[in-house]
Amino acid sequence: MNSTLPSHVRIVEVGARDGLQNERAVTTRDKVTLIESLAGAGIKDIEAGAFVSPKWVPQMADSSNVIRALDLPTTNLMALTPNLKGAEAAHAVGIKEFAIFTAASEAFCQKNINCSIDQSIARFTDVMAFAKSHNIRVRGYVSCVLGCPYEGDIDPQRVLQVCQKLLDLGCYEVSLGDTIGVGTAKKVDELLDVLLAEIDKSLLAVHFHDTYGQALTNIYTALKRGIATVDSAVAGLGGCPYAKGASGNVATEDVVYLLQGLGIEHGIDLERLAKAGWAICTALNKQPVSKVSLALKNQTTEQ
Repeated sequence: MNSTLPSHVRIVEVGARDGLQNERAVTTRDKVTLIESLAGAGIKDIEAGAFVSPKWVPQMADSSNVIRALDLPTTNLMALTPNLKGAEAAHAVGIKEFAIFTAASEAFCQKNINCSIDQSIARFTDVMAFAKSHNIRVRGYVSCVLGCPYEGDIDPQRVLQVCQKLLDLGCYEVSLGDTIGVGTAKKVDELLDVLLAEIDKSLLAVHFHDTYGQALTNIYTALKRGIATVDSAVAGLGGCPYAKGASGNVATEDVVYLLQGLGIEHGIDLERLAKAGWAICTALNKQPVSKVSLALKNQTTEQ
């Protein structure tokens, strides 16, 4: 087993999309300020919106307006584009990286997007063709890689098959999602044993939720296997939709603190990052979920 830590980790900030779509609505200006603040803190890859039906995800209905308002030439702004209509709308406002999503669980796929895993991947063919013709990179997400709310444990071989299909389709990277946060270090190692035997580590990212408080441990386990891209959400935005009141996305501040402690380069200013989180949490009228953010906030209050 390879246990060499990467020298540099790329953070993909998902708070402005995956996070905010699971929170109560905030204004377009709040979203623009958040993304500008995240870029100002040094984050280079930011999910800025989702081009999906406002009927299903009303929190993302203003994605075009948000992205048009941004002037961040050195930041890679990404958007969720589940179909050709979404891809065309994202391209029209200058998005240079699309994200598509499926699951490793048939039951989750049926409940979430009303089709089988294979059908979901087939639906992306025209998105991939459009992306290729416009020189746009596409990232793939796979949900429920470590467990499903309907099926329970997921066979790592099934995760491998789905990842390979997304890579064959043309995705430059596949993000492994522990959607309900049930993963443990042992499960992560067992999954990566299967995946890394067939897929190069540079093609994989991790997207771990903190529902059961295991996200940082699971990320550390993945880092030791050479995974060098981690998805996270500032202030831990976005609760878990399958466990009422539970935390969802792992907090970017906590991941950055972990990386700093390990001596891994990340290029992010932790203090500025925390301030970005405090501002959006004020707009949401909630406290950050991040332990690191709360510790820094307490220090600031005491000084």
